[in-house]
Amino acid sequence: MAKRRSSRRALIVDDEFLIALDLESSMRELGFNVCTVASNENDAIELAKSNRPDVVVMDVYLGGTRAGIEAARWLREVCGVPIVFVTAYCDADTLERIHTVVPTAPVLSKPVYRQTLADAVSAATQ
Repeated sequence: MAKRRSSRRALIVDDEFLIALDLESSMRELGFNVCTVASNENDAIELAKSNRPDVVVMDVYLGGTRAGIEAARWLREVCGVPIVFVTAYCDADTLERIHTVVPTAPVLSKPVYRQTLADAVSAATQ
């Protein structure tokens, strides 16, 4: 039996509350059950282990550092979960670090538009 679209789970990781809420709303409209929202890399890892999301929407900068990149690497390698990055920092150094540590992960700049998010999630989860 095919999986129903609404059974897909997403984990949102962003330390900016309003952005996290907006991402959560967007993911729900895209048919995802948002299992939870994390604001730091440690919570993201624990929540991913217990909730087994189908995709993680990950902010790059958490708590003032690029901790989201390393958390995403761990989530992809250990949990096998696809990552979509969202960031307000699209400088060359940050983008190079993302593409080195988590190759092929889509990177969206904030603010994130729903259709752009839908396209990135679709690409990441295929």
